[in-house]
Amino acid sequence: MDSEKPSSQDYEHPVAYDSEGRPLYAHPPTGTEQPEDKTQVVHMTRPTDPEKPVISDATKLKHERSAQVFPGLNLSDGEYVISAVRRHPIGLLMPLAVGFFLITLSFIVLFNYDFIIQSLQINGEPINSVWVILPVILFLIIVSIGTYISYFVYANNKFFLTNESVIQEIQLSLFSKNEQTVSLADIEDASYTQIGIMQQIFNYGSIRLSTEGDETTYRFSYVANPKEHIAILNNAVEAFKNGRPVDGS
Repeated sequence: MDSEKPSSQDYEHPVAYDSEGRPLYAHPPTGTEQPEDKTQVVHMTRPTDPEKPVISDATKLKHERSAQVFPGLNLSDGEYVISAVRRHPIGLLMPLAVGFFLITLSFIVLFNYDFIIQSLQINGEPINSVWVILPVILFLIIVSIGTYISYFVYANNKFFLTNESVIQEIQLSLFSKNEQTVSLADIEDASYTQIGIMQQIFNYGSIRLSTEGDETTYRFSYVANPKEHIAILNNAVEAFKNGRPVDGS
């Protein structure tokens, strides 16, 4: 006699038996059962200090030399100066000429004060020499200090090209100075201008840099041989953006 075959919907009857004769039942998943979560959680730790790039011995040597030659320059590890751009001396011509003229005039007055005193006699009464000498000496001191300040401010405006950035030191006055640093990666355009026959004859002009993003423009005037410096700068920017070593050539 054939045994009754269980219905496919009858989950109370075993569908098979294991090797030890124990019944095995087939039950469909109920709505309350949740599938097994296969998501794997991975915990990663990040170092508190970023890993420093490897700096070659040659780069370290160049960095040390630049730090010695330019001790006041803020250079990062592995950064070194490729080109130091200074202003053309023609920019000092006018202030120095005026200063030397006034100083010479003051000395002429001092060496001839007897004649000046006699010429300034009022009603036949001589004028005390102190009233002539003292103002001239004071004027001489003021002109000398002013001439030195003009030279100091002009000479201490500097422009440096490194293997990583452009650094501009701006001397506004005797006791006012600031520094601007622009990464080579941010420089969008670098150009120079020479306006007038004087700049063409004496080969000086202005350098202009524009940056990406904020569109800031940087200018440095009275640059000697600006064409050569711009060529070096553009080569450095191109090499930096393409991941090549920046050597300024």
